[in-house]
Amino acid sequence: MLTQLASMVDLMMVGSIGGSEDPNLGAMALSAVGLTNQPKFLLMTAFIAMNTGVTALVARYKGIGDKERANLVVRQGLLFTFVATIFLSVIGVAFAKPMVLFMGSTDDTVTLWATQYLQIQMAGFLTMALTSTITASLRGVGDSRSSMYYNLIANLVNVLFNWLLIYGNLGMPALGVAGASLATVIGQLVAFAIAMVLILRGNGFLKLEFKKGFRMQRQMMGNILNIGVPSMVEQVLMRVGMIIFAKTVASLGTTAYATHQVCMNIQALSFMTGQAFAVSSTTLMGQSLGKKRPDMAEAYCRRTRTIGFLVAILIAVVFIFWGGDLVSLYNSQPEIVEAGAQIMLLMAFLQPLQTSQFIIAGALRGAGDTRATAVITTITVLIVRPTLAALLVYVAKIGLIGAWIGMACDQFLRSVLVLLRFQSGKWKTIRIKDEKA
Repeated sequence: MLTQLASMVDLMMVGSIGGSEDPNLGAMALSAVGLTNQPKFLLMTAFIAMNTGVTALVARYKGIGDKERANLVVRQGLLFTFVATIFLSVIGVAFAKPMVLFMGSTDDTVTLWATQYLQIQMAGFLTMALTSTITASLRGVGDSRSSMYYNLIANLVNVLFNWLLIYGNLGMPALGVAGASLATVIGQLVAFAIAMVLILRGNGFLKLEFKKGFRMQRQMMGNILNIGVPSMVEQVLMRVGMIIFAKTVASLGTTAYATHQVCMNIQALSFMTGQAFAVSSTTLMGQSLGKKRPDMAEAYCRRTRTIGFLVAILIAVVFIFWGGDLVSLYNSQPEIVEAGAQIMLLMAFLQPLQTSQFIIAGALRGAGDTRATAVITTITVLIVRPTLAALLVYVAKIGLIGAWIGMACDQFLRSVLVLLRFQSGKWKTIRIKDEKA
């Protein structure tokens, strides 16, 4: 939540470019940042998916009590992330402008700002990726406190440099949208430095030791990829679907896309709560199965869903009564605030389903059942969401709200399918190869 709140502040500061004198500049800045999100997340799929395997396996070995293999997972994960991210960073920097244009940018200024923002993000990609792998490892042993601390510090650094570099305070250059991107990279660098210190010191179970080397170990890398590759397919398909969806929204114009970006950013706050409980579900599922206790895994999942449901209700209440106020914090244009308030009402009713879906999917990933979640994502995000959004926007002609109704249908169907998969109990039969390295 702290990470997402910092992201919200980040976007609010970007949206305030031009101030009350020219709020359209703020809308253009919001659109520029929004156009970079899906290309960036698409490039992140490789190590995000691999991190799923890292968390699941570290949790499983934690349950068994095998430190040696748990730490081998960490080293193999960092090796994969390093190699993959170097390659992806080069692609991101070189093809930033074509990706922005592909996302539907038609304004020269928005295209320039978005290209600068994405290139800076890609140049700093490595530290963010390595930090995420360390975070995934720590979560596998139930240590989410450490990542909370270093991400909080990084977020404070990010906001400080936003203030310095977006507006040019204290003699710093006023870089606008590019300054926001540079501030994010600086914050990520700080998080990486702290995360490295923590994992090198060790936490009683995990400890990164360079002397043991980073040579690829086929058995363990195979175990990681066996879980991670289906998750990567899921992430890629999801991003393709979301890119199609985003292009549909971008065709509605700068103001509509700025509204969409604001609402997506606010929705991401509710995502964070669902994903936070999903982390608990993933970790506890892996540790319980490591102890050969599927009954314990089911009990943890039920309890986690109950807590997540209560939090989702609280968020829904906030969205219903103060949705328009939240939108106005980003940009004060009446069209953006009015349309955003309508979308927030729709988002409110999705909260319980969305949170339950994240938690159950997290449990399935903790069990290594990533193939099923990949199939479900293909059906819902790649087919249902963009198809319904296109029909409601282009045929029914109900604008931005139509696109969000398509998203709501996707969320509902995905929640039902994930629940049915969990209730089938097939995740209890998944095994990993436990040979000594």
